[in-house]
Formats: sequence, C-alpha cells, structure tokens
Amino acid sequence: MNKEFFWNVRVYYEDTDTGGVVFYANYLKFFERARTEWLRAHGIGQQLLTETHRAMFVVKSTSVDYHSPAKLDDELKLSVVVQKLGRASVEFFQEAWREQGAEKTLLTSGRIRVGCVHTETFRPSPIPDEVLDRIRRSQ
Repeated sequence: MNKEFFWNVRVYYEDTDTGGVVFYANYLKFFERARTEWLRAHGIGQQLLTETHRAMFVVKSTSVDYHSPAKLDDELKLSVVVQKLGRASVEFFQEAWREQGAEKTLLTSGRIRVGCVHTETFRPSPIPDEVLDRIRRSQ
C-alpha cells in the first residue's frame, strides 16, 4: 500500500478567477508544491539533485478532474501518492480536499507523470540510485 503525504495550502486572491473560484490551472501549481514538499520530506532537494547528479524532474503528462470549486481563503489539503515508479519516471496520484469541520469535499484529483532528465541535454536519464531508493522507501 502506498503511503499518502499531505501538504496544506491557502487560496489567495491571486489564485482565483473573476468568478472568485480557484482558476483551474492553479491546481497544477498546488500539486507541484505538494510534490516538491513530498520530495523534501524524503530528503530529496531538487536544487541539490541538479547540482550533484545533473538531473531534474520534469512533468511529462497530466490528467486532472475537477469535482468542486475552491474559493478565496479556503485551506486546501493536498495529497501525494506514488502510483508507479519506473527507472526514469514517477507517476503520482494527487488530490485537493477542503475540510471544514467534519465535512470533507474532494475538489480536484489528478495523475501527474514526471520524468528524470539530464540538466544539459534534457534527454531522459535514470533517476539517481539514492533518489530511487528514497522514493521506494516512501511507498
């Protein structure tokens, strides 16, 4: 069973559209922040990864479903779960929830696939062994 990681973010005015709800593309930014914090929580610093291994993660594909709107000042609970781990890629399943008291509302869910690339060539590159081991241990 994959372990779930959570990260909270607050919705600011800059995150909303003219209707006062979170602009749909901003969920990808929220998911990116949660994945970055997930990496950090597992001892994987992205800047250090580029400096020591000349490797970085880039988004290969996304698939996002929108279930309910988030609004200004909402606090969102974002989840991160590794669904599939390859030699040069990781597929994540992520969700954004709003919890108000006992009420939980699923706002957005998505599958995000990231690939590891070499920082100079941007060609696919194996995930460094120590990083791969940390990701495996997170599951």
